[in-house]
Amino acid sequence: MLYFDGMSVLGRIAVAICFAFAAAGADARTHTVFVSTNGWHTDITIARADVPEGRLTEAADFPEAVYLQFGWGDQDYYTTPDPGIGTTLGAAFPGPSVVHLAGLAQPPANTFRGVEQVTLTLDEDEFRRLIDFLDASFARDGKARATSVGPGVYSFSRFYPGTGEFHLFNTCNTWTARGLAIAGVDVSADGVQEADDVMGQLHKLETK
Repeated sequence: MLYFDGMSVLGRIAVAICFAFAAAGADARTHTVFVSTNGWHTDITIARADVPEGRLTEAADFPEAVYLQFGWGDQDYYTTPDPGIGTTLGAAFPGPSVVHLAGLAQPPANTFRGVEQVTLTLDEDEFRRLIDFLDASFARDGKARATSVGPGVYSFSRFYPGTGEFHLFNTCNTWTARGLAIAGVDVSADGVQEADDVMGQLHKLETK
């Protein structure tokens, strides 16, 4: 039997095989992502335990959360509990955005009534790209963590300054579709305005 540096050829082959299987196992790791809608707005929800260390630092505001739900929208309209016609019309024109982050104990469909939900499975690389997109949606102004601009829609959510401008052709649903497309999901953000424009594409994937 041949030996190199105290290890047989067979031993080296065995070690190489072990490393190969370990690498394959890492690549095969999957992450569950929920895309949900209340009929007009869409959100992306991920498991808090899946968030890489040092990313999405705003999650620290929700220490008890099992899931993190992300939404994006117009700053004035989204943060106003009862927006009037002026605020609603104003959202059609380019303006600052916010990220809505909610800490959930269960997936969206188990938390909210009447919510439509699609469950996606992303591999490690796809999920990393989604994390990059979500992380870049927060405007941190050079800080490690964005400062909340106020309470969110729910008692377990908050608003944060967002990146990008909201307008009629770049809505919350456009944002959701863009994030999924960047991750590698077979959807397009082109022409997306309404929630059905996103969910319709996702339901088609379910039938493939």
